[in-house]
Order: sequence, then C-alpha cells, then structure tokens
Amino acid sequence: MTRPAAGSLGAAKARPGRPRKPAPPPPPWVDAFLDMMVAERAASANTREAYHRDLADVATFLAQQGRPALDRAATDDLRAYLDHLAAGRVKAGSSVRTVARRLSALRQYYKFLVSEGHRAEDPASVLDTPRQGRALPKILSEADVTAMLSAAAARGAPEGRRLNALLEVLYATGLRVSELVGLPMAALTRDARALIVRGKGGKERLVPLSAPARDALSAYLPDRAFFMTRGREGRQQAFLFPSRANAGVLTRQRFGQLLKDLAIEAGLDPAKVSPHVLRHCFATHLLDHGADLRSVQKMLGHADIGTTQIYTHVVGERLKQTVEQHHPLSGKRKAKA
Repeated sequence: MTRPAAGSLGAAKARPGRPRKPAPPPPPWVDAFLDMMVAERAASANTREAYHRDLADVATFLAQQGRPALDRAATDDLRAYLDHLAAGRVKAGSSVRTVARRLSALRQYYKFLVSEGHRAEDPASVLDTPRQGRALPKILSEADVTAMLSAAAARGAPEGRRLNALLEVLYATGLRVSELVGLPMAALTRDARALIVRGKGGKERLVPLSAPARDALSAYLPDRAFFMTRGREGRQQAFLFPSRANAGVLTRQRFGQLLKDLAIEAGLDPAKVSPHVLRHCFATHLLDHGADLRSVQKMLGHADIGTTQIYTHVVGERLKQTVEQHHPLSGKRKAKA
C-alpha cells in the first residue's frame, strides 16, 4: 500500500507566530482516488485540488476528534463532521453549499474504496444532502433602469445607438446575455415586433419587443456596417450585433463592461449592474405590474416554472419592505413619530 509523500493530504503548514498543529495520519487511498478522477473522469487540475482540500478538511477533523482515519471512518463519524460544518464551528465554508460539496466528495471517495475492494461498505451512502436555500435575485429599481436607458439614449454616434438598442432589447425581453449578443439577423421577425430566440437545449421561443426597443433597433440598424471589418463581412453579416472582434460578434464580457461604464454615467454603482441583473429586472418589474407567472416563464425560456417562481419572492419581499416603511401602524413609522 502506497502512502502519500510528505506534504500531501493531511500535512499542516506552519504559519509564522502560530504553533504547528499536529497533522493527521495521511489517508492511504486518497492519491489513488484523485488520480482516478483525472484519468477516468477527466477532472481538471482545479477539480482535483478542490477534492484534495475537501478530503483534507475531513481527515483533519477526524484526527482532532480522536476518531478513526478517513479510510476507516463510520457513518456516525462523517455525520459528526457534517454537523460540525453546519453549526459554523469552522471559519471556512460552513454554508449549506459547502456542506453539500464536501458530502459529494466523500460519497465519491467511499464509492471508489468499495469498488476497489478496500472497504466492504459505504459509510456515506445513507447521509442526507442538506437542502440549499436559493438567494433572491439582485435587481435595480425601475428608476435606476430608466436612468441607464436615458444615459444610453443620450450618447449618440454608432456605439451609443448600438448600446441603446442592446439595453432596450435586453430590458424588453429578459434574454440571457449569450442569447442577446448572439442574436442572428434572422431572429428579427418581418414586422420587427418580436424576436425568435433559440435558447437552452435549442428550444425556440417568440419574445415580443416593446415600442422603445423597436425604435432603438430602427435607429441602430443603419449603423450595423460600422461594426464590420472589410473582408470579413460574410461572417459578421449573420449577427444582429456584429463586432470587429475575432469572433465577429459582440462578446458577453465586452457588453458587461459597456453596461458598467453606462452605470457610472447614470450615477449607479457599477458593481450592482450586469446583463443578468437586467434580466432579473425584466421579470420582477413585469410581475410588479401584474404580469402572470406563466407568461414570464415563457419569455425567460425557463423549462420549469419553479425557476420563475423565485421572482414572486422578490416581489413579496419588496411589498413587505414597502409596508414596513410606509404603513401608519408599522414599527418604523411609529419610531419616527
């Protein structure tokens, strides 16, 4: 049986001014497991390192608690470790997401041990995955979006007209950024009142365009040739928003940067602005004004309406804040009185 060399899993590094913590005995099969992940499952170097860190953390906990080593741990030992994480008794990554990720690493490790004949049973097979809460989407107010639209409309010149068209279309349709920048000219219907969008899984959906979005596109279209390179028009002609970049189309990264620059012009924090935030704004503002959830689902291209329902929680939370701030019987209003 080959054990990891010094400095591999379980070896603690000394830090200046801090006493060295005793390292747990190195688990004998971890290196073989990590090599298998790379060779058989094409795991990247980053993935290999992530599994290494996760298993090292478990091994350290077991050693510090006087429990069996990682390769001999029982279900109760692993459950104690997960409870330790969930209780937040460690500095790094005690979130539900971290617990779930480390449990995934443990499950794959013990499946490997069983398949290789190093263990007769899998102690991780009966452990429950923690439920992950879903964070509410970040959005801008309608006034913030209006400020950005006004700043884009005031720019002029081909670059300004293209950015104004991109922003108006994004806020009118809620497209994913990859769908927006990759729109072909053929996506624009003959009367220019809707877009035919090919989304995830190659599924097509019809998304209506607002009057401001149609006007912005009409103002921009005569400038499309400005963004094409002589001799390369063939590829660029296919896109609604071509670019002189090597790809022939505006990249997601470049559009994201343009939005942040525009946010600064509009007096907004650029860290709070991104194409995906504007997609959230589209959905949330529609629901604020009475749109039904099923229609929003179709326009966003969500396969499951459960994904769209997160926006109802955003609306509910905002209504709650409005009541707390403005209702005459709310605690905040009483305190001001």
